[in-house]
Amino acid sequence: MDKNSPAHILVIRLSAMGDVAMTVPVLSAFTNQYPDVKITLLTRAFFRPMFSQLSNVSVYEADVKGRHKSVFGLWRLYKELSVLKIDAVADLHNVLRSKVLKRYFGLGRIPVVQIDKGRAEKKVLTASDNKVFRPLKTTHERYADVFAALGFPLDLSKVRPLLKEKRSEKTIGLIGPDAKKWLGIAPFATFKGKMYPLALMEEVIAALDSSNNYKILLFGGGKTEDEKLQKLETKFNNCVNLVGKLSFTEELALISNLDVMLSMDSGNGHLATMYGIPVITLWGVTHPYAGFYPFGQDAANALCADREKFPLIPTSVYGNKMPEGYEKAMETILPDDVVKKIKEVMKS
Repeated sequence: MDKNSPAHILVIRLSAMGDVAMTVPVLSAFTNQYPDVKITLLTRAFFRPMFSQLSNVSVYEADVKGRHKSVFGLWRLYKELSVLKIDAVADLHNVLRSKVLKRYFGLGRIPVVQIDKGRAEKKVLTASDNKVFRPLKTTHERYADVFAALGFPLDLSKVRPLLKEKRSEKTIGLIGPDAKKWLGIAPFATFKGKMYPLALMEEVIAALDSSNNYKILLFGGGKTEDEKLQKLETKFNNCVNLVGKLSFTEELALISNLDVMLSMDSGNGHLATMYGIPVITLWGVTHPYAGFYPFGQDAANALCADREKFPLIPTSVYGNKMPEGYEKAMETILPDDVVKKIKEVMKS
């Protein structure tokens, strides 16, 4: 790093939780390689606890539904950020709001580099006709490319996971003091095409519960998911429904103490990955090749729907497109295979 390199970088990643969590290993690499450079991360205040262990990283709240709403609110945000003496901007989001901010920073001749999302490549990967099925650059690599363009090449092979956090008294009281291994299960996803059928997930839980070897911790959010998970907690002795029981900080501390996390193509897998927890992921109409696989995880821990039966997979990057007949794609992932994989990873 030469003397003309930026000393204070604004990083923009406003949402969603999984995408914000994917910045953690990249920012960890950055702070280890460039400890004298200050990072201010512009994101939702809710996500602040994810970054508590990263030195030289502070979070600035983007209140996009309040004082920073609309182009006038974004101007207010720009004026607030200007006081911080930002030298460069790394836009890891590249959406309308961040493009507006780019224009404002341009007024002050502050360099802004925006992520290349690889839209053309992803369009070909998810096409119905003339699909090219090959692994694309990962989101983590795309984030790193932004920093490289600002003069800060990153070596992602040397990323160290965050340290295990201390479990709160509330967590210990909720889960109990027994010595069983902790398995986190996050069974929900934003779109149906990414969610393992709950009836099959119940078969997985039943097999694990009957062994009496695991404490099964169920993650979700909101009233509907709470009600579904509460039924599982009531039915199985070793299940604990965590919805609404812990703060986000306490939930992250709990995740850092898991033995294994089972998740969909969703945010919880990325949260567990921050702490180096082994993550098993279930993939329906999306696929790891699109670049959203949890950082540093064993590729063998991705259980995917059968592409021989459902060759249009991935049908989209985010799981929001469900071709006719693809509703049953995830049913090709057998509960016995999920249980086998969990036991295998638990032993390793």
